[in-house]
Amino acid sequence: MSNKALIAGVGMVKFAKPGKNEMYDVMGAKAALAALEDAGVPYSAVQQAFVGYVYGNTCSGQTALYSVGMTHIPIINVNNACASGSSAIYLARQAVLSGQVEVALALGFEQMSAGALAVDDDRTPITWRLDAAVQSICGWDDNAPQAPQYFGSAGNEYLKRHGGTPELFAQVSVKARSHALRNPYALFSEPLTLEQVMTSTPIFGPLTKLMCCPPTCGAAATLIVSEAYARKHGLGQLVEIAGMGLATDGPGSFDSGSLINVVGDQMGRIAARQAYEQAGIGPEDAQLVELHDCFAPNEIISYETLGLCPEGGAAKFMADGDNTYGGRIVTNPSGGLLSKGHPLGATGPAQIAELTWHLRGTAGARQVPNARVGIQHNVGLGGAGVVTVLKRA
Repeated sequence: MSNKALIAGVGMVKFAKPGKNEMYDVMGAKAALAALEDAGVPYSAVQQAFVGYVYGNTCSGQTALYSVGMTHIPIINVNNACASGSSAIYLARQAVLSGQVEVALALGFEQMSAGALAVDDDRTPITWRLDAAVQSICGWDDNAPQAPQYFGSAGNEYLKRHGGTPELFAQVSVKARSHALRNPYALFSEPLTLEQVMTSTPIFGPLTKLMCCPPTCGAAATLIVSEAYARKHGLGQLVEIAGMGLATDGPGSFDSGSLINVVGDQMGRIAARQAYEQAGIGPEDAQLVELHDCFAPNEIISYETLGLCPEGGAAKFMADGDNTYGGRIVTNPSGGLLSKGHPLGATGPAQIAELTWHLRGTAGARQVPNARVGIQHNVGLGGAGVVTVLKRA
């Protein structure tokens, strides 16, 4: 087995609002080419490709990559909800670590529609089960949007369990925008005030519109190589995927009586434990994290999922400034999903790209000083939780 899986190249396109984007195959090809160029590796060297997306036709991965090259390699399409792109990276890393290939490409993209906060009409058997879990705990509103109902209800549970007001969640949105000011890839970079967030359109429970990520289109890619390949070809600026965990639901996601478990806390904890053990580190060793802030309450929940602060300690963690520059661990230096956008399949590779740039020291104005270890956290309900530990090689 190869003893290391190394990120040699990353690439992404600037995310866009629905209707202002290029087609998914164009975005995907551009992101893949950017990762290959970043690595200095030709597409002919890629031996397997894994492509994550949620909304798309059969063989959409092939559609995107055929314009990069048609080389007969296996192209595997991956759909794991919002963790689709991270799941593609998981498989690419696995292929390299197993020694099956020396070079693997993970690509993620999404072409979303406007009005993602509208009442969903594409519910499936697995989301019916999630709906039922929510209904059994706090009731279900057929006229409310689905995802905000999940995360808004989980936010209510957090406040009930640990105290606080919805302003705790509004502070996440304010911080996200303050980080996005420095990110040329962010969809939204205008600063926000606490009052603006709190008085924006109510969505569900404690959630206002500015606590919710926007529907977004985009693409991002990660090129992973073996240590032997990197050495043989003199590749530089390498970042090691030192640990990676992928967990799915247990019974507790549906019958624990906890809305926080419904939105993936249990999955995330298991994946985090796997990733930390593989990497031989703990959350206290990281300088930055890109986590799944699809809705502001989920950032608060995820601080504790990942062990960044004690149970019930998120308010103090934020009040002490430990979640931003100058604090203990910079959370979502990119601006996160709230500001950068959340094209479902592209989210994981985009998080990995952001961490890679920081670990290389090439993140520009938003560079986290002395970045050596970064954590990625990506959740898809239905479900898949992915946590990755990256180390500067």
